[in-house]
Amino acid sequence: MDKVEDVMKRWNALLPLSDRDREMLSRRFTIDFNYNSNQIEGNTLTYGQTEILLLFGKIVGEAEVKDLQEMTASNVGLKMMTEEAQFKDVPLTQSFIRTLHRTLLREDYTVYRNLPGGQTTSYVIHAGQYKTRSNSVITRYGDRFEYASPEETPALMADLVEWYNDAEREGVLTPVELAAMFHYRYIRIHPFEDGNGRIARLMVNYILSRHNYPMIVVRSRKKQQYFEALHNTDLTVGAVPSDGAHASKREIQRFLTYFTNLFVEEVSYNIRFLTERGENVWWFDGERINFRSDSTSKILNLMYATPDITIRRLSEEVGINTAAVNKHIKQLTSKGYIQRTENDGTWRVVITPSI
Repeated sequence: MDKVEDVMKRWNALLPLSDRDREMLSRRFTIDFNYNSNQIEGNTLTYGQTEILLLFGKIVGEAEVKDLQEMTASNVGLKMMTEEAQFKDVPLTQSFIRTLHRTLLREDYTVYRNLPGGQTTSYVIHAGQYKTRSNSVITRYGDRFEYASPEETPALMADLVEWYNDAEREGVLTPVELAAMFHYRYIRIHPFEDGNGRIARLMVNYILSRHNYPMIVVRSRKKQQYFEALHNTDLTVGAVPSDGAHASKREIQRFLTYFTNLFVEEVSYNIRFLTERGENVWWFDGERINFRSDSTSKILNLMYATPDITIRRLSEEVGINTAAVNKHIKQLTSKGYIQRTENDGTWRVVITPSI
């Protein structure tokens, strides 16, 4: 039995989930996916800010308006994708991908760039429309890597969608293979002027969800592994965009291996999240957090149960002096595990307790 079959067997053994487990898992995924997918692209909201914005519609601390709008639109896109994936008899269309892109970007906007000679140039990013100017990336080796041209893009996207619908209908490829191949081929086209990475990660989960597989998160802290897997696959496939847009399963083996391991890791995390219980079990952004001191867990549990608890009360309940309590609080705050609200001084525990 391969790794995917094994982890899916363990996942399916947990089904059906209770209403509470399903709600907690959905809530965790919503925050994790939006936070990580956008942070990979440079969004500066913290994990805690993302949680409060998406779950409560509130802003805590300083934040760029653009980042707030981007995160909110990302969550709308996630909901749209999840709903669309439920219509399993409806084939994928280019129209849906363009609509998803328009949802993420919201509207057209102009980008201004300063040229080496001091002049300023500008160009328009189009929401929901394929690119009208060439795009490329500079690799970590200093080379310029070109994506499909604007002229090639419509035909290549038509090919991609047609291939996906045919492959899904034939059922030869597994959902994980389908998702990995779609992601790689899509990225080699890079059909839009901005937002391609976010669309690719949404589409991966669209495909997994259509086949009743758990959705996954590409973690920002591991983005170098993600980029390296794509880059190493590019070296195998070659630099011609149309070759990348039609790459075979064998040619993308490096990315498929990475993606398979990612899927197994993420589903294993979901299983642990649902099954490992106890007062000292805490979760944060895809990891189980193990605290060296029992006092830390006690402080978190008290804050979680009584958000307006005072430092003095924490000291009395935990049995350590106030200086020690403040030291724990400083460490927890620096890690992003807790926040103190500005208006009433209550504690917000961002880190998730055992369900």
